Amino acid sequence: MATPARFPDAYPPDGSGANLADILERVLDKGIVIAGDIRINLLDIELLTIKLRLIVASMDKAKEMGIDWWEDDPALSTGARRRELAAENDELKERIAALESARNAEVAQSATREKRAASAKRERGAVTDESRS
Repeated sequence: MATPARFPDAYPPDGSGANLADILERVLDKGIVIAGDIRINLLDIELLTIKLRLIVASMDKAKEMGIDWWEDDPALSTGARRRELAAENDELKERIAALESARNAEVAQSATREKRAASAKRERGAVTDESRS
């Protein structure tokens, strides 16, 4: 009678195998990339293509690779949120300054028009008084 084939043990009894923590440490230290594409075609017409890229690495390793998008994402970083709010604040200050200068220019023009109108009115009054004399 034949003996059934035996699968190897997941954890060898001699202790030479790596446990999950060791594997995770190695993966985070080195980094791992999983890539794939999903394409949906209908009658040889490409309707949709989704490119998937998954990188599993420690933050230090990711920064070494030049990946630091989370630092600029306001949803994930308080520093990015502060920078975004500061930029918005600066933009609003510029808009307020522009509106105030436009308003001041309008007020100055209005005052100039009023002075001219008053001066013209006085001149007409003086001319009328002289013609009566």
